[in-house]
Amino acid sequence: MRQYITSLLRNSRGATAIEYGLIAALIAVAAIAAMQGLGSSLNKTFNNASSNMKAG
Repeated sequence: MRQYITSLLRNSRGATAIEYGLIAALIAVAAIAAMQGLGSSLNKTFNNASSNMKAG
């Protein structure tokens, strides 16, 4: 039993998987935030282009 507990304490695969999961979540949040900002900018640009094409 003692060896089993010792091996569990030495096992770092679970902690590494959690760390990678947290990093992936952080990247996803940053990507979503960037895409939302870029999306509104692109929407404004295409609306301006559409308005200028209709006027001309």
